[in-house]
Amino acid sequence: MSNKPGLHQNIKDLLLRGTVIPAHPLALTGNRKLDENHQRLLTRYYIEAGAGGVAVGVHTTQFAIRDPKVGLYEKVLSLAAEEVDRSGIDRPFIKIAGVSGPTAQAVQEAELAHSLGYDLVLLSSNGLSDWSEEKLIRRAKAVSEVMPLFGFYLQPAVGGKLLSQKFWEDLSAIDNLYAIKMAPFNRYQTLDVVQAVAHSDRCEEIALYTGNDDNIVVDLLSEYAISTPRGVVKKRIVGGLLGHWAVWTHEAVLLLDRIHQLVDSGAKIPPQILTEAIQVTDANAAFFDAANNFAGCIAGIHEVLYRQGLLKGIWCLDPEEDLSPGQSLEIDRVYQAYPQLNDDAFVQRFLEQVSLPS
Repeated sequence: MSNKPGLHQNIKDLLLRGTVIPAHPLALTGNRKLDENHQRLLTRYYIEAGAGGVAVGVHTTQFAIRDPKVGLYEKVLSLAAEEVDRSGIDRPFIKIAGVSGPTAQAVQEAELAHSLGYDLVLLSSNGLSDWSEEKLIRRAKAVSEVMPLFGFYLQPAVGGKLLSQKFWEDLSAIDNLYAIKMAPFNRYQTLDVVQAVAHSDRCEEIALYTGNDDNIVVDLLSEYAISTPRGVVKKRIVGGLLGHWAVWTHEAVLLLDRIHQLVDSGAKIPPQILTEAIQVTDANAAFFDAANNFAGCIAGIHEVLYRQGLLKGIWCLDPEEDLSPGQSLEIDRVYQAYPQLNDDAFVQRFLEQVSLPS
């Protein structure tokens, strides 16, 4: 009998069914200190928008929260957990904590997440580009003794590392792994993960989530049919854990519901949803600053939340981290081009119903 912390069945069922999991941003004041009121407001927004969970302490939350000079990692995890509890939500809601760093740090962060009542940890390889895959697997096994794992393929442009199919096969064999977020922004590398999971004896126990913000809708519409020694295995990407879904979240929830209904019905994919897929990718290019190799990706998310009234400014911990030249105009463009994608009206109603922090 394993003593590893597992998942509650209702959380596991939701994870496998697929849901919207925003990557939680960091709310700051003008002097780059934590804005606790707006941090709580964001968590409540995601709950009210219908998200199935949040991921806190991840890239979108800014990895620098772990810097001893900043010291916000525990605080932001605590605030999100408290706000979920305070909301009185009566449906399953998945709390995911991002963990990173060398093995000792990752284990320590996982222990903190466990103490705060989180369900899983999203295990990032950021800052470990010189580590061997074998060493990364040993690290994952150590963390899995503390918390259930959500694997993470992070693209190199924002601190990740290219990983082989063999790595994902070895990760899939860890019995406390329940999901993998695929965010290499690359179809070949995404396929490596799907191939590995399809070949695993644990295939049915591992949920695949898109983190490919450049291919969200098509990822969710696609069924993989992978030839394996035990026959053809069919596998779908069932949900998303996305920085993109940190904004316009209510519409993202409706989009995933439509896709699930379409998949469940077995109907043919209508051309209109493929057009919508391109529109979502175009919006993401503006938010994530694809033109400048994602330099403004976090500031771009903040800009949208600021325009909606969910943040008081777009400040990041690093004063040099800001919108790129022309990025604000690109966000203007996609707002005007695709008004059906934003949830501004929902946010306005939400803000009218809550006590807006001063």
